[in-house]
Amino acid sequence: MQRRLAAIVHADLAGFTRMMEGAESRTFRHLKTAQVDIWRPAIEAGGGRLVGTAGDAMLAEFSSAVAAVSAAIDIQERMVLFNESLEDSQRMLFRIGVHLGEVIVDEEDQNIFGEGVNLAARIQGIAEPGGIAVSRAVREMTELRIDYAFIDGGEHRLKNVSRPIHVFHVRQAARVAAAAAQSAPPVKVRFEGADSSGVEHAFEVSLDRLASSANGMAIGRAAGHCELIVSHATVSRRHARLTLVGEALRIEDLGSTNGTAVDGRTARPGTHMPLQAGSRLRVGDVEFSIRQG
Repeated sequence: MQRRLAAIVHADLAGFTRMMEGAESRTFRHLKTAQVDIWRPAIEAGGGRLVGTAGDAMLAEFSSAVAAVSAAIDIQERMVLFNESLEDSQRMLFRIGVHLGEVIVDEEDQNIFGEGVNLAARIQGIAEPGGIAVSRAVREMTELRIDYAFIDGGEHRLKNVSRPIHVFHVRQAARVAAAAAQSAPPVKVRFEGADSSGVEHAFEVSLDRLASSANGMAIGRAAGHCELIVSHATVSRRHARLTLVGEALRIEDLGSTNGTAVDGRTARPGTHMPLQAGSRLRVGDVEFSIRQG
């Protein structure tokens, strides 16, 4: 009985039972094509070995964690192209799990067994359809291509595994960045200050909302005419306008009675002056400090 350290790749087809019930012959034909035309060439190109297939499951072995993850990415990229020619209900979305661990090798048929194989199969179950999940051991040994990133999937209690297993998902970097942008809270700029009598005034601006306002947002004391209200006698009904051009925040005086100034410099009507965190904005007799919230 031989033992060795190996990077194990385990894959399973999501929704296989449903697909077989709907179109058994067609599903089998597509699965066989994927195994022969995509899986085997990608594994061999990565220096690995396709250990075996059982129904919709596939097991491969690599001597390197880097090679195993690279082959898994290659397979999923090839499967995207393969699925483009299929109807949605026929598309084959494999879950792939990768683990680095010791395996037992059957010298007669070179099949592999052991905890390493079992963990790869359990981790595969956590992967998204069409996705890749890896163990911490693989994450620590692997550097991804620049267009991919590891996403922390947290610890999981897996069936018949006594200890929690930390899992990471492999995702395209562009997809990660888009998800981060969607989940990030909107960036806001807060204006806080007081007039010469010490009476405090404040308002807040969402940069997302400001960017989507074609004409910017007006500052003034008239609620019906302005989006940003400063209730003070020295502030005109429509006093100034905030705009966002690219990432540049700007202020424009709208011909106010008592003027607008940035860091002591008076803004001429119709002229845009830049604002940034730490600037001092005076609107009439009210002076604001600016900070990003």
